[in-house]
Amino acid sequence: MDWITNELKRRPPANPDIVGCKAVRAAQAFHRSIPSYGETPLVELKDFSSFIGVGRLFVKDESHRFGINSFKGLGGAYAIGRYLAGRLGRDIGDITYGELVSDETRKRLGDITFVSTTDGNHGRGVAWTAAQLRQKCIIFMPKGSSQERLSNIRALGADATITDLNYDDTIRMTAELAEKNGWVIVQDKDWEGYTDIPLWIMQGYGVMALECAESFKQSGIQPTHVFVQAGVGSMAAAVIGLMADFFAQARPRIVLMESEKADCYYQTAAANDGSFHVVGGEMDTIMAGLACGEPTNLGWPIIRDYVDCFVALPDFVTASGMRILAAPSGSDVRIVSGESAAVGVGLAYCLMTDPAFAKLRNRIDLGPDSIVLCFSTEGDTDKENYRRIVWEGAWPTVRTERKQTK
Repeated sequence: MDWITNELKRRPPANPDIVGCKAVRAAQAFHRSIPSYGETPLVELKDFSSFIGVGRLFVKDESHRFGINSFKGLGGAYAIGRYLAGRLGRDIGDITYGELVSDETRKRLGDITFVSTTDGNHGRGVAWTAAQLRQKCIIFMPKGSSQERLSNIRALGADATITDLNYDDTIRMTAELAEKNGWVIVQDKDWEGYTDIPLWIMQGYGVMALECAESFKQSGIQPTHVFVQAGVGSMAAAVIGLMADFFAQARPRIVLMESEKADCYYQTAAANDGSFHVVGGEMDTIMAGLACGEPTNLGWPIIRDYVDCFVALPDFVTASGMRILAAPSGSDVRIVSGESAAVGVGLAYCLMTDPAFAKLRNRIDLGPDSIVLCFSTEGDTDKENYRRIVWEGAWPTVRTERKQTK
């Protein structure tokens, strides 16, 4: 494991309004018009908290979102909704999901092809939205993607293919094909000339964090620590921006977690030279949803200015989290948490029980008075891998080697 405290934080920090309360509440209002929308559970793990020695620990369980087993539908649905509202000359605040899926709207819009790159969950969300709209959807997946995730996307009517390229190179291929064929790209990674849809996706993701923040406020609870994972970083930026705006000066400490095989944010923070540090190659990690080697331009200012600590983690941490949530302590509720989702709980366990993590634990002031929030962003979206990890111990429960911590 590698970690580093954030020396890049700026005062004054970046304005988080692009994913602040006002923007995210607009996304939530649209989501509430979707018949299958409902707030996902914010689960307190009381026995686990007591066992590891923190005050309280909560997990946002996104396996219940829209029936597609991950949070990703929040971004795809809102982004496509805003895109179509624009095509109709309407404001997103004045149109409902029901209008967008109507026969009249379908006739006015004609045929549209939505295209995206995904390791599985984002593409499933885009395919689900396109299916509701009776529009065509094409999904490209990077080399090594799960056949089960491919099948889940195809089951929604999308034309889905696994490429022989890594995630970031597959995005570039997708963009070239979209430009050539007139397809609409629905991607949470932005680049020059492509920022609107990635921003709308981030705002949709922020609904997950807004639900948590409002629940805490209603209960009179103030989280002290938020553990949030990053792949591209759009979801992380959405969570961080919402928390920064909602809690203002009382915002919690933010720990940003990545796979050590795809740790572009950690590498960028460690270099501290004003440049992004990209991770290439195959990025061989079980955390498929975090296997992204290039940071988001839109989200980076928020991540840079508000994150307290960057952590690059080996696979055993998330494997431990998956097992802990699958076989909870005492009366704690069982949570089915996938490979990219359980890393926060796994890190909390390691920080509080492993002396090798003591320096980091002390640096972020994690202890018996802490109130921790983690995001379980997916369920068993790859059931075969989930079973192998949780039932068979197919990935290590302890480290086999360790990088020097900072």
